[in-house]
Amino acid sequence: MADPRLKAALDAKRFIVAPGIFDMISAKLADGMGFDCLYVTGFGTVASHLGVPDAGIATYTDMVGRVGTMARGCRTPLIADADTGYGGLLNVRHTVQGYEAAGVSGIQLEDQEMPKKCGHTPGRRVIPAEEMALKIRVAVEARQDPNFLIVARTDARTTLGLAEAIRRGRIFADAGADVVFIESPESEAEMAEIGRSIAKPLLANMVEGGRTPILSAERLHALGYAIAIYPAVGFLAAAAALERAYAHLKRHGDSSALGESYGFRRMTELMDFPEVWEFERRWAQKESA
Repeated sequence: MADPRLKAALDAKRFIVAPGIFDMISAKLADGMGFDCLYVTGFGTVASHLGVPDAGIATYTDMVGRVGTMARGCRTPLIADADTGYGGLLNVRHTVQGYEAAGVSGIQLEDQEMPKKCGHTPGRRVIPAEEMALKIRVAVEARQDPNFLIVARTDARTTLGLAEAIRRGRIFADAGADVVFIESPESEAEMAEIGRSIAKPLLANMVEGGRTPILSAERLHALGYAIAIYPAVGFLAAAAALERAYAHLKRHGDSSALGESYGFRRMTELMDFPEVWEFERRWAQKESA
């Protein structure tokens, strides 16, 4: 079942900041920090799991298992990227049911043609708005729990312009989407126009180095947004740290001068080793009794 806290926060108009998670280390770290929501990034999850671009290569089967693992390992509500729903209307129904059963509290569906592409890369093409509206209506019908959120994304801004993206956002809202996601607006003025034009809760995608300006949570809320996701912040930081560590090891042949790291002891605690050791201690005593 969906975690009701996410919808309650949205209904209370509390601005939601959601960091991107892409594996269980990032999930466990973010889960302990008190966020209202975590965002399972498609780019990062596909990259960490398969090592391939977020370009429609990963399947529903590839993703639902990873999503479920993250949901089971987190106490914080999750919204998960599900691309186009991995096909037509029947696929969308199956995807929504599978993601909800996996334990997430919201699903993101987009209006790109298949194979989809990452939202801040060129060459994206979209299906007709009416076809996407049907996908949203199927998604709404397929969910079992009204607390499970349907996030409807349009990628029309880059190829068809802002006016078409806003038109689609309104159509998707009318089709029953709980949250509308206009991908990659290119200025703060465009974001303000989106905020004025769509009545449903809006999601902003803050991608470092992407097409959209990075704004503070306070500014985004003032512009009319309800949620800000930061899908890349975790895997970009992790990649930079790994690059520094591996380069130092290659250059110097040791890891002694890397400076402060997370620490092996802290990592064992993050991965719940103390509970394992306590279990083994307790049952060892019973065996010897």
